[in-house]
Amino acid sequence: MRRHLYLIAGFVSIGLGAIGAVLPLLPTVPFMILAAFCFARSSPRLEAKLLGHRHFGPHIRRWREHGAISRRGKKAALGAFAFSIILALLFSPWPWFMVPIAAALIGGSWIWTRPES
Repeated sequence: MRRHLYLIAGFVSIGLGAIGAVLPLLPTVPFMILAAFCFARSSPRLEAKLLGHRHFGPHIRRWREHGAISRRGKKAALGAFAFSIILALLFSPWPWFMVPIAAALIGGSWIWTRPES
């Protein structure tokens, strides 16, 4: 039963990561890292596919080995946060535009303090 829950969680994480590829506030790589974690406990074949992926594999391995995020990844995340803040300021009423600002401050601070590869 637990194996099936991890498998489902892995597929949900991949789905959220795919959505995050087009939505600026939703990250992609952290969901792929979570998917690899879930697949490690449910499907070694799917985990190996993620680890061997040309785009996501290096990020997952870097996170597993060192807890590191590349400088390029940090800049991309912070750029996405900035874009989300701009959209919120333009299109959201008070106090709702504060949500992406708070998420950017919290998430951006945490991301920036992670070691680099």
